Amino acid sequence: MRKLIKGNVYWVGHIDTELRQFHGSDFSTHKGSSYNSYLVREEKTILIDTVWKPYADQFVKNLAQEVDLTSIDAIVVNHGEVDHSGALPMLMELIPDCPIYCTAKAVDSLTGQYHKQWNFNTVKTGDSIDVGNGKKLVFVEMTMLHWPDSMATYLTGDNILFSNDAFGQHYATSGLFNDLADQCVLWNEAIKYYANILTPYNPFLKKKLAEIIALNLPIDIIATSHGVIWRDNPMQVVEKYAAWCDDYQENQVTIVYDTMWDGTRNLADAIASGMVEEDPHVTVKVYNIAKTDKNDVMTEVFKSKMIVVGSPTVVNDMLGSVAGFLHFMKELKMKGKKAATFGCYGWTGEAPKKIAEFLANAGYKVVDEPLRNKWNPDSDALEEARNLGRRLAKA
Repeated sequence: MRKLIKGNVYWVGHIDTELRQFHGSDFSTHKGSSYNSYLVREEKTILIDTVWKPYADQFVKNLAQEVDLTSIDAIVVNHGEVDHSGALPMLMELIPDCPIYCTAKAVDSLTGQYHKQWNFNTVKTGDSIDVGNGKKLVFVEMTMLHWPDSMATYLTGDNILFSNDAFGQHYATSGLFNDLADQCVLWNEAIKYYANILTPYNPFLKKKLAEIIALNLPIDIIATSHGVIWRDNPMQVVEKYAAWCDDYQENQVTIVYDTMWDGTRNLADAIASGMVEEDPHVTVKVYNIAKTDKNDVMTEVFKSKMIVVGSPTVVNDMLGSVAGFLHFMKELKMKGKKAATFGCYGWTGEAPKKIAEFLANAGYKVVDEPLRNKWNPDSDALEEARNLGRRLAKA
């Protein structure tokens, strides 16, 4: 199945409505995803990226119905990760001499994954290939967005930026274009994608956005590798990225906890109550991390100016569910956020302090003493938790 994007450019990818996990099981995809591959048919025929390996056979068959495979003049690999290059080995079996244009890091990636020595042509920012009819494909390195090998490709004349992972979302929609998508779902999936995948690379992204703007290229369409293609005001997503990469936060606090016998849960609810009582305008969201999708919670953390983390103490430490989430938070390297901790205990009560130390080491500003409550909280303990919430709202 192909869809016309603009001029002589076609989408030839795959929409995966059944996908529910990505990057192994590290990223939840409640709305599925798509693997966007593009065919440029000017005087030269150029394929830009392929699809994930499970759909390689169907991809190659569909592509062969659209074009004589031997007439493909070149393949552009914007990024070597398997969700983009998975069909490449099967395709190259049929056209083994076809030139592949990619970054030097992508050669390392592709040979390391597939152990093949194809006809690689390495490119860097500003390099281009002539596709005929007065048009060129211009390459722009996108190092660490989100792999070292990443790049984008720009088609002159039609003003299409094939952005690969940048500006994408895991969102399967048959409409394919942003103006045909459910806008609430689209933006929720876009910020989730950014928060959980791209946040660690904020410094790189700031520089790259400035570099792209400095090129002064007219951009009519941003053709991503996942999710919708931005054709209606495509720069709106660039503007969002500019905000998201600048230590983004809204007037929101997220409380994340796990509990054994509801004591820590009751403290979480009391802290939230105190916050809202002190500041009715702040949005407070409360999640049991053991019962909530971690990527959805991390999206809320990304939007928050403060995170409050709770765990009971078990064997002198926090619960594993909380420890795992904190490790994930640290990996994402969020900046400029405040934090506080709490938890119940029966014997020694180290968890809130250890959580606070971890958060401080991860770059969060801990703004209050860890709240520790022995055994199940009574009315006085719950009032103390509400008071903590009031103080945190002021902080």
